[in-house]
Amino acid sequence: MADQTIVFTKNAPAPVGPYSQAVKTPTAIYCSGQIPLTAEGTLVEGSIALKTKQCCQNLEAVLNEAGSSISKVVKCNIFLSDMAHFDVSPPEPVLRVTHSDSMQEMNSVYEQWFAHKPARSCVAAKTLPKNVDVEIEAIALP
Repeated sequence: MADQTIVFTKNAPAPVGPYSQAVKTPTAIYCSGQIPLTAEGTLVEGSIALKTKQCCQNLEAVLNEAGSSISKVVKCNIFLSDMAHFDVSPPEPVLRVTHSDSMQEMNSVYEQWFAHKPARSCVAAKTLPKNVDVEIEAIALP
């Protein structure tokens, strides 16, 4: 179709199935879900924080290629392998002791990338592509 463009960048991982990294229309950019896979195709190991960061870096690369940015994201959908990764922080600071690998869960990393607080859904899925723990998709303004 003339009013939509397939977006592809080598700065994010190639799709692992029959879909595009994103589709750009005159009014929105629809980014496919990004998993913690480097542009070279290596799965990120370690904490959910590191994996979430890689998903966000991938989204940023795709959005930049489309002429947009993370700050123009209006909606995110997040898929987790386990809602234990959600880590809802209390409204007031409290002292809590946690293992260093789990100190920064998905939400604390997400907030660093999406400080403008776009609309969002977050659900647990039984299995994600390549058995990863997190996948993030986004819709952004051009």
